[in-house]
Amino acid sequence: MGHKEDTEDAKQNWHWRNTMRPVRFFGLDARAGIPYFILLFFFRPITLFLTVVLTMTFIFLERRGLSFPSALRAFRCWFLGQRRPAWLSMRRRKLEDFG
Repeated sequence: MGHKEDTEDAKQNWHWRNTMRPVRFFGLDARAGIPYFILLFFFRPITLFLTVVLTMTFIFLERRGLSFPSALRAFRCWFLGQRRPAWLSMRRRKLEDFG
């Protein structure tokens, strides 16, 4: 069992390690490419402005170390605050003893 044999075995499984990596578009999250796709078909000044603003937002989030889904979760926590009721009191499950 040499070191070379271990690396050959590891090389065969490298593709599995990269299956859950986020898709990138010019160094940004791939979701940043959606406004550019819309801009191709609907080229107006407002669309160009929104594309630039959304790209700057993605760059800002990346610099802060947040992915887009985690930024949405952080925004939701900031917006809703400390108390977040999950269910109305009438829909909550009641503790019952079936014994």
